[in-house]
Amino acid sequence: MDVLAAIEKRREITQFKSDPIPQDVMDKLSRALYLAPSGNNLPSREFILITEKEMLRKLTPTTPYMQWLEQAAGAVVIIADPALSKYWLQDASIAGGFAWLTAVSLGLGAAWGAVYHAEDAAESAKREKHVRDLLGIPGQYRVVAIIGLGYPAVEPPPKEMYPPERVFHEGRFTS
Repeated sequence: MDVLAAIEKRREITQFKSDPIPQDVMDKLSRALYLAPSGNNLPSREFILITEKEMLRKLTPTTPYMQWLEQAAGAVVIIADPALSKYWLQDASIAGGFAWLTAVSLGLGAAWGAVYHAEDAAESAKREKHVRDLLGIPGQYRVVAIIGLGYPAVEPPPKEMYPPERVFHEGRFTS
């Protein structure tokens, strides 16, 4: 599957089959994460791969919106080190996008669980502490997101998008 086809097929998958993810597929996901760009090519983002069902269950209450994680066959926890790069959030987010599109290209579904909450420091601290405590993540790291992975139990219909004219401008901003 080419990249544009993966982009067009990508959906938030919140219902997964119980099938495990083969190691060669996890290896490809890892490769995509590793190759994702980062500001100044600094390793400001790091990844924790989770396939143990009990840990997925324990991570599920990180936010009230991640009940799907308990059904997932695996997950990627994306963490970042703000001391290493001022682009830590962008680097982590881009890596997550690379992982999501790679997952789709390999027949997997994915869902994004936002852990870092840019607008609510107290909520972010609570979410991050939950994940940090479970996975032994040192305090200097920010916990950006958890991407749940697995084979889709349901194929959602194509996404209804707004007209392209709503978001594209030629040469300069026009209203």
